[in-house]
Amino acid sequence: MDEDLTWRGYATWNIEYRRVGEEGGGWTGTFADIIDAVNHLNQLKERFQLDLSRVIVLGHSAGGQLALWLASQTEKGQMSGIENTLQIPIRGVISLAGVLDLRRMWKTHEGKGMSSPVATFLGGTPQEVSERYSLASPIELLPLNIEQILIHGELDRHVPVELSVAYYQRAIELGDKVRLVLLPEVEHFMVIDPSSSAWESVVNLLESLK
Repeated sequence: MDEDLTWRGYATWNIEYRRVGEEGGGWTGTFADIIDAVNHLNQLKERFQLDLSRVIVLGHSAGGQLALWLASQTEKGQMSGIENTLQIPIRGVISLAGVLDLRRMWKTHEGKGMSSPVATFLGGTPQEVSERYSLASPIELLPLNIEQILIHGELDRHVPVELSVAYYQRAIELGDKVRLVLLPEVEHFMVIDPSSSAWESVVNLLESLK
């Protein structure tokens, strides 16, 4: 995905962060890592002649949740348990099959009789650590007051498309500038596959944010 965008002329920054199972991963290390990664652009802007007034964040699946959470930090400021703050303004966000409602995603996992990655990530169920869900779940952070595009395949079996639909409806109610694009005959990973027709839709929508 990032290689294709680089080929198209975008300056790309494919960040990594500590994940669940790694020391410090999950709550709250993962959140601190993505802030650090974006803030590091300040150290790269002269070398690569970056225009940091035009930063757009893309995230797929769990990365979609992190992308929208990151954008929320522009106005909401420092989150409890994280010492660093976002220094770079986010111009727009694209969520690709994003997990935009952590409580609902947890409920979906429970309904399937599986151990929820959401609970592992946040360190408990919505009943056990409700405040963490409130601070991390994108739908509970609205409005973001940043332009957002939600792209979701209608055949997604990993992240229910209803999560993006519900988020969109809530964002519109609160006056956010958000677009929802539902792609028929598209499953979870096609939206990040540069060889798919779905990827062309992603690129075209990214162009609209420039």
